[in-house]
Amino acid sequence: MMSVLQNAFANSSSSLIQSKVTGSLVFVLLPPISYLEFFLAYVLAAAIRGVVVGIGVLAVTVWFAPPGIAAPLWILVFALLGGAIMGALGVIAGIWADKFDQLAAFQNFMIMPLTMLSGVFYSIHSLPVFWQQVSQFNPVFYMIDGFRYGFFGTSDVSPLLSLAVVSTAFVGVSAFSLTLLKRGYKLRN
Repeated sequence: MMSVLQNAFANSSSSLIQSKVTGSLVFVLLPPISYLEFFLAYVLAAAIRGVVVGIGVLAVTVWFAPPGIAAPLWILVFALLGGAIMGALGVIAGIWADKFDQLAAFQNFMIMPLTMLSGVFYSIHSLPVFWQQVSQFNPVFYMIDGFRYGFFGTSDVSPLLSLAVVSTAFVGVSAFSLTLLKRGYKLRN
């Protein structure tokens, strides 16, 4: 899942920032496409790249310990939704950043803390009560937990709750990203 999320974010954010730095963004903005089509193109490309990389990681690691896949549909749903959320966050980061350093700051101060407090390497039940409560406000926790449920059939919270939180996070991040695109924030200057 971490490969899916990292590659989805990297795809959309680096594509946008590279276009801004090299000055070729004008060629993306000139065609008569709406801001919604622009958003969908970047986010779908990011999600697909994330899923393809995830399949590659699975293909390489399956030889070491064949996974007991409990619910393959949950894996696909959380991989696609997680990739789409990170793709939309990448669009936001790519729009906001003017230099690669700013993009790295977004990753280091936004994405990395969310990842480290998401239960990737541990169950949140092993944390003190305060940090368990903090983790439950982290949408990445629900992405990871739902994905984990797909492989092992166990999770820290209900997969339906995870799906609801991840879907809501996707709608929120997408709405913010679409608002920035509609206004042309840092794109049409």
